[in-house]
Amino acid sequence: MSEPKSPTPTPGDTYKGWLFKWTNYIKGYQRRWFVLSNGLLSYYRTQAEMGHTCRGTINLATANIAVEDSCNFVISNGGAQTYHLKASSEVERQRWITALELAKAKAVHMQAESDDSGDDCPTVPPTAGQGGSCRNSEIQSTLRTLSSKVEDLTTCNDLIVKHGSALQRSLSELEGIRVGGDMGDKIRQVTERATLFRITSNAMINACRDFLSLAQNHSKRWQKALQTERDQRIRLEETLEQLAKQHNHLERAFRGATVLPPSFSNPALGNKGGVSGKGDASDEDDDNEFFDAMEDPAEFITVPADPKYHRRSGSNVSGFSSETGMDDQSVNFDELSLASNPESPQPFELEPVRQRRTRIPDKPNYYLNLWSIMKNCIGKELSKIPMPVNFNEPLSMLQRLSEDLEYYELLDKAAKCQSSLEQMCYVAAFTVSSYSTTVHRTGKPFNPLLGETFELDRLRDCGYRSLCEQVSHHPPAAAHHAVSEKGWTLRQEIALASKFRGKYLSIMPLGSIQCIFDKSNNHYSWKKVTTTVHNIIVGKLWIDQSGEIDVVNHRTGDRCHLKFAPYSYFSRDVPRKVTGVVTDKDGKAHYVLSGTWDEKMEFSRVMQSSKGENGTEGKQRTVYQTLKAKEIWRKNPLPEGAENMYFFSSLALTLNEPEEGVAPTDSRRRPDQRLMEDGRWDEANAEKQRLEEKQRTARREREREAVKAASSPEEGTHQDNHQALWFEKIDDPASGETLHVYKGGYWEAKDQGSWDMCPDIF
Repeated sequence: MSEPKSPTPTPGDTYKGWLFKWTNYIKGYQRRWFVLSNGLLSYYRTQAEMGHTCRGTINLATANIAVEDSCNFVISNGGAQTYHLKASSEVERQRWITALELAKAKAVHMQAESDDSGDDCPTVPPTAGQGGSCRNSEIQSTLRTLSSKVEDLTTCNDLIVKHGSALQRSLSELEGIRVGGDMGDKIRQVTERATLFRITSNAMINACRDFLSLAQNHSKRWQKALQTERDQRIRLEETLEQLAKQHNHLERAFRGATVLPPSFSNPALGNKGGVSGKGDASDEDDDNEFFDAMEDPAEFITVPADPKYHRRSGSNVSGFSSETGMDDQSVNFDELSLASNPESPQPFELEPVRQRRTRIPDKPNYYLNLWSIMKNCIGKELSKIPMPVNFNEPLSMLQRLSEDLEYYELLDKAAKCQSSLEQMCYVAAFTVSSYSTTVHRTGKPFNPLLGETFELDRLRDCGYRSLCEQVSHHPPAAAHHAVSEKGWTLRQEIALASKFRGKYLSIMPLGSIQCIFDKSNNHYSWKKVTTTVHNIIVGKLWIDQSGEIDVVNHRTGDRCHLKFAPYSYFSRDVPRKVTGVVTDKDGKAHYVLSGTWDEKMEFSRVMQSSKGENGTEGKQRTVYQTLKAKEIWRKNPLPEGAENMYFFSSLALTLNEPEEGVAPTDSRRRPDQRLMEDGRWDEANAEKQRLEEKQRTARREREREAVKAASSPEEGTHQDNHQALWFEKIDDPASGETLHVYKGGYWEAKDQGSWDMCPDIF
């Protein structure tokens, strides 16, 4: 034969060679170049045509292969395409038949696998990470290859059985014939059968060798990869532990470096047990502390004031107090005024007040994967995500708003201030103090139901009482009103806009907070900063506050600009740092504030300001010469065992305590919240679903009523016509904002025990 000998077909290899194809009755069989690859049999007139012209292709997955005689065979896919082919010899034909059957088996298997992949193989989400996706793809590809090799082995085994039986029959026939003329034909037939058996056996051996080699190679790779993953996990855990220890050590070292011996502390502050540590640092240390805190080139730096200001302030205490507040040598002006004021509370003449609880049931140790729920909620509004109570804390958002009053004493002191600038410092400190309870509070408060209320009556205890009401459902908005006997009123309307971004959750409070002082008629307003919950996917949840707040006195034009620095791992600043400057209507700075929103705030009086050197971005920074910093606010310690009670503060522990006489819409009466506090979380989840469905039904009913009302010519447009019960929407002339304010009637209804007007929401 002049044809080159074709190689033994190996499963998975491309098989090529010359065959004769039937064309028509005029030309008969014509010599063509056939290529078998990826389950497709294609042919060309010559080998040179492979790059540009294919004469025909048939898919073996749906084809039928039939043998006609010693050299001829037929391939058909059901009538549309039929190839009548002829090999140069029976051995060559059998090579092609073996290769075609192997390719067909593989094509059928791959087609079945492709059909099942849509149902059985979930798509790896793009947020799973590029490395994990590549690793999963590699494993799936290897498994498919090994499965294909197993199919090849099965096909080869069937062929060996088939050709082995034919060879056995030929040998039996050879033994039964006599020596004669047909002996040569029988011997030639047996030889061809043996050749076919050898070809098939070689294919089987090659397939076994490939499968074994592939399995061994990938087995070693997988074992190595598994061990590598284990080692990396151990190293990562050790590294995280070391970083945590180093961070704690550096933080302690930094704080310890700014503490002076007690002999150097200010004697005027010696009687204040809560003022120690960094609050007793010298002017030089205060300067360094301020400089580190004001590292932003767009902000300012502070330096100790000239000693002449200290001498002057010591001889004219009252002058400074009446003009801009305290000085370096004077004691706290507000403490003196509060102590001398006959209206101030006397600690030794307290009336008997109710003893409130100091503990709640410990949080059950129920594990639930947050990512399994949140992964389908990326980019959605948090209030529209159905969340089980496992991620909640047993307080509603109305109760969380009431927690802003934990440090109400700051407003009491502000009400006694003679200077509006000094009063601004206390209002700014109160603004910062409202975030101190959030540092460990990773639980989500319950979304209030429409019409839900919460009262906090501390009139006998603390001289104030407040009321909250959920005034809107979509978007969710709550109105809050608090009034104090000490001469201040606090009101706020907060609507939360929240987005889940995959790795973190951002909560953006919308609306404003206003504080009005009766004596001076000073009207302050400000907004809240953004709250971010980190490590949603992996790691321990932690909370950060970031953004800027402008506290504005609308009567005098005074302003305090507060900056909440976002946490940065590589920053040299103290974590959770807050800085601010109090200026008058002309922009002149009078006070500088500095501290952290989770620990304390200090303020110091500005004696002189000047333009300093340019910062790293070419912006000129202001240098303030200040007196020694005074502590204006410090966070109260958490109660014992707070880590097992959702990290609640002493006030938070009392917010959900049952009380007699509250409205039927009060958050304390909410059943799912009560069940969660008692540790019955399964029942709480069921009750939460019932309440949410009841609220949806009520909303649909309101919408139907609104449609009917809109059809009347004298009525308005189609809207949810819910009206708040205790609040009304007005345009505030001082701030120019539209908000819900308390319209009265709640406390009178409580005194009379008349709650007929309250809706049935629970």
